[in-house]
Amino acid sequence: MSAFDQLSGWPVEFAAAGVTDSGSTLGKAGDVDRPQPWASVTKIVTSYGVLRLLEVGEIDLDEAAGPPGSTVRHLLAHTSGLNFEGSAQISAPGQRRIYSNGGFELLGELIAKRTGQSIGGYLREAVLDPLGMRDSTVDDQAATGGRGPVRDLLAFARELLAPTLVDAETLGEATRVVFPGLDGVLPGFGRHADNDWGLGFEIRDHKQPHWTGVHNSPRTFGHFGQQGSFVWVDPVAGVACVVLTGAAFGPWAAQAWPPFSDAVLAEYARRG
Repeated sequence: MSAFDQLSGWPVEFAAAGVTDSGSTLGKAGDVDRPQPWASVTKIVTSYGVLRLLEVGEIDLDEAAGPPGSTVRHLLAHTSGLNFEGSAQISAPGQRRIYSNGGFELLGELIAKRTGQSIGGYLREAVLDPLGMRDSTVDDQAATGGRGPVRDLLAFARELLAPTLVDAETLGEATRVVFPGLDGVLPGFGRHADNDWGLGFEIRDHKQPHWTGVHNSPRTFGHFGQQGSFVWVDPVAGVACVVLTGAAFGPWAAQAWPPFSDAVLAEYARRG
């Protein structure tokens, strides 16, 4: 029995998924060529674009950005103090982990200012085209505006397993905990005393409940979206998993995704 057999039991009209290692796709199910909205999975593509600008000196993690006292690092790590939506500041920077779409929209504005391009145009040039993600787009919403097929996100996942567009050290910094020990709510999964996050990437660590499997390593990183989408990368297992459904996230996903992720690991994780 394949892990992908579980998809047929999900209460969604469409589901496609794939698993990859750093070199090639290991397994797939559904129409992996059908573009679907990414919702907040967009954030990790935007974050990767920020890392590219960081390496060429166009952006500095510690430059001021967002509300008073906040920096680019705070915006990426959801610690700027901004509310979930909009520009209301409800905490001092660095004190709480408050998930913020508004913070990522400010990052999109900063990218546009530094590059002279729209956020979508820049990400096309800096991330999508170099990785061959030809059927993917990002509109002017840096937080949630991505759309594309599983096939393209598998190419992005391979990049996260073995980076070619940024230095491995840069990606390593982005996927380690930034501002450790901060309390916060992981949307859909409740409050965690240590709501660990990197630079745009959510880090599994020891969170429970969580949207990845109980057997995913603590180093697993990625993101899920409100359109029933997710990308996780487990560098210990040596594999990454992508799911797109186009269906609203809800209790069905919180129940279905962890056992599916565990089945993926049992079937595809690197041995030895």
